Amino acid sequence: MSKLFPDTREHRFKTGGVEIFARIGGSGPPLLLVHGFPQTHAMWHRVAPELMKNFTCVMPDLRGYGYSSCPPNDAKNEAYSKRAMANDLVALMASLGHSRFAIAGHDRGGRVAYRMALDHPDVISCLTVLDIVPTYAMWHNFTVKLAMKTYHWLMLAQPHPLPEMLIEPNPVGYLDYTLASWTKAKDLSSFSEDALAEYRLHYATPEHIHATCNDYRAGATYDLAVDEADRAAKRMITCSTLAVWGNAGIPSETDGPLATWREWCTSIEGHGVDSGHFIPEENPDALLAALMPFLGAHAH
Repeated sequence: MSKLFPDTREHRFKTGGVEIFARIGGSGPPLLLVHGFPQTHAMWHRVAPELMKNFTCVMPDLRGYGYSSCPPNDAKNEAYSKRAMANDLVALMASLGHSRFAIAGHDRGGRVAYRMALDHPDVISCLTVLDIVPTYAMWHNFTVKLAMKTYHWLMLAQPHPLPEMLIEPNPVGYLDYTLASWTKAKDLSSFSEDALAEYRLHYATPEHIHATCNDYRAGATYDLAVDEADRAAKRMITCSTLAVWGNAGIPSETDGPLATWREWCTSIEGHGVDSGHFIPEENPDALLAALMPFLGAHAH
């Protein structure tokens, strides 16, 4: 990992029976960078050097992913809820002395990030969400086209052991297929071999396959219910928010990410970039061009 992240340090933090791994580097105001499925914090390696010039970057692995632990699930799927994941990271940041920070999240990490902005508004200076719309909008607005593109939302959320049983015989094949299918190029050319090795190493273990399925089980149950409760209460994300999506990404199949985020955020800006789903790796320059001015104005 030192090849991907020079001049960084590894950190392990225990909270609520879970050990969270994080990579930390840079100096300046704190910036929490949260990865998604089926990746690890390694996905930030192409944007981290530039971000670390201006920010203290904290790049964790979510519970159930990478070097973090995989806790047992529960009947309500609360253990793998975005609320539980957000609570892990708020505690992690507090332990590092960061009571208020900027956050950027991709994919599942974006769901953790916006949940944190709703549950812990005082700790977030600004929010960036990459290539997602809220979980509520995904489940309530499914179309045939969107369901075909995001079939994994339905498959991975099936009761144990069905998705695990299907994936475990060839997890690296499934991982590689999934990564390639969500890029604009429809291949693995956007990913460095070192990063791919990280994703394959972690995803290939049965405990990670099970944990990531639990992540999606939570998405279909606990996470959706919490979003529905916030929607009913008209609760809004009040911090400045930036949405960036790939023009060939997953939310490109929806009515429009910005229009959807306006229903959830009091202050939202953003645009699409030339990319598939994995913007930090497919088009890091476009992401930095959007992110740096936003963070410069709002991260403190």
